[in-house]
Amino acid sequence: MKKVHSKLTQSVHVGSVGDPQFGGLVNPIYPSSAYDYDTLVRYPRYFNTPNQTAVVQKVAALENAEDGLLFSSGMAAIMTSMFALLKSGDHVLFQNDLYGGTHHAALTELKRYGIEHTMTDVTDLKNFERAIRPNTKLIFIETPSNPLLKITDIGGVAKIARKYKITTIIDNTFASPVNQNPIDFGIDIATHSGTKYIGGHSDLCCGVAVASKKLIEKIRASAMHFGGSLDAHAAYLVERSLKTIVIRVQQQNKNAMAIARFLSAESKINAVHYPGLKDHPSYAIAKRQMKNGFGGMLSFEIKSDPEKFLKKLKLIRKAVSLGGVESTIAQPVKTSHAKLTAQERKEAGISDKLLRLSVGIEDAAELINDIKQAL
Repeated sequence: MKKVHSKLTQSVHVGSVGDPQFGGLVNPIYPSSAYDYDTLVRYPRYFNTPNQTAVVQKVAALENAEDGLLFSSGMAAIMTSMFALLKSGDHVLFQNDLYGGTHHAALTELKRYGIEHTMTDVTDLKNFERAIRPNTKLIFIETPSNPLLKITDIGGVAKIARKYKITTIIDNTFASPVNQNPIDFGIDIATHSGTKYIGGHSDLCCGVAVASKKLIEKIRASAMHFGGSLDAHAAYLVERSLKTIVIRVQQQNKNAMAIARFLSAESKINAVHYPGLKDHPSYAIAKRQMKNGFGGMLSFEIKSDPEKFLKKLKLIRKAVSLGGVESTIAQPVKTSHAKLTAQERKEAGISDKLLRLSVGIEDAAELINDIKQAL
């Protein structure tokens, strides 16, 4: 197929070769776990079956990457990528505002293998650079961050990493490959919890890592041992979902901006965290690197009892996870950051009254009215 540059066209056509036998427009499901080995040794655990490959081609195109791997979860993508690049005695530099699952994994798993790590505030790049050690082999960032929507200067971090010849990984889940393409700014590996915007319908669990072919082959070698691959039926559904990711995310961007502006003017709200608001401390950076929109995620601190507020919501559903076509809301202290201690949450700025809202594709006015009546 001729190379195209529009994300709308990429999301529909890249990787979707159709049915070569009967001429169908959509890719068939290839459930085989046994393939002829004369030309290419295909095997689900090798991450190279047709349905897996179709997803990777789409995401890689949207992220401007050479290659990728489809995993069974976002954490499988993140942890496999890290362990493929690290060994005992190495050091990892993390930004300190991370998804709770990544934070907990770093605290519990890395030290078991003799891998050191440091959590550092990345808002000051000079301070971040000072945290680099002679044995630092990997820098891991997440932007916008979960759940405070803090913005990291992607290009600034990549420049520091190149200076010290350190590999970089980003969790690009909140932005989605529609709004932000970190590889364009010099990041080596972009990961996603595909359960969120890539799947987009709250019915799939998957993860993706995209990078250069050289790095992906290195990650694949470890991934084959760890076994975090996705089956053909789920991969088929992921590929189908990707065909609408651009139009879904565009609507979620629009809705989230409207809700963020409403909340900012609401006297019953203490704070609103959304990078699209001009009073966000990193608005200028977000505008530079989130070229197609500021995302469908925001968080806010409510003055009243959050439990009572959540119970009064009628349209917005209380749920874990995010990125679906329906709007959902959660308390990070009880969900994404429940495994952190109270002190760790305090240090991260996550209060008991913080609520994280994943904005869907519904009518924005109706979502705002639901929040109004609950307040």
